Amino acid sequence: MTTTTQPQGNGFTRDRLRALAPMLIFDTGGPLALYWLLRAAGTSDVTALIVSGILPAVGMALSIVKNRRIDAIGALVLLGIVAGTVLGLATHSARLVLMEGSVPTAIFGIGCFASLLTSKPMLQRIAEQTTAGTAKGRMLVAKAAEPAGRHAFRVVTVVWGVSFLAEAAARVGIVESVSAGNALLVVKVMPYVVMFLLMRWTAPFIRRSVRPDDAQQAEIAAQDEATAAEPTREPAMIG
Repeated sequence: MTTTTQPQGNGFTRDRLRALAPMLIFDTGGPLALYWLLRAAGTSDVTALIVSGILPAVGMALSIVKNRRIDAIGALVLLGIVAGTVLGLATHSARLVLMEGSVPTAIFGIGCFASLLTSKPMLQRIAEQTTAGTAKGRMLVAKAAEPAGRHAFRVVTVVWGVSFLAEAAARVGIVESVSAGNALLVVKVMPYVVMFLLMRWTAPFIRRSVRPDDAQQAEIAAQDEATAAEPTREPAMIG
């Protein structure tokens, strides 16, 4: 008996599917399907929206239990869900329930601008936290201390702040102008579109602005190679 190394492509696909599954179940597909099922059964807009909003809350709760912590964004999302539910029950207004996502979105956008007054802009903090303990993380910390690095992260933070505030305003406009079902579809999909576009712009911009030196490039490449070379061990019979 020996071991084989699984192709990276298959593992990558499985990892991507595992990462997408919670989003589809709890954040987009699940709530949309539950809303339309409830509406087809004759439930009111407000009730259908409130019940379908339980799924994102469950997903967030499971994430908190798994990671044994709650971050600021998670807390804001839960706050928005609770606020939308309370407003919906108190006013019986579907539009107020739908606007719950605008609350954490706007707060994050404002937080981006507020962070410009601190020693580290919001996006620098996020980048350092997500790469902590890696060669890339050490490189980011070093480069962010340089003038070019500080400027790059300030620019990125401003762009994200403007984008999130614009998204929050767009959510309000959409909720006010279309039906509850159509508005729910748009506000569930919009954050992922905005995030995709931001990430597509941010990563190349940071790479161009914060270039590692030769030693840092070698360290990052070595760490990446070591990670890629780790085999997924499964028994294989020798004939």
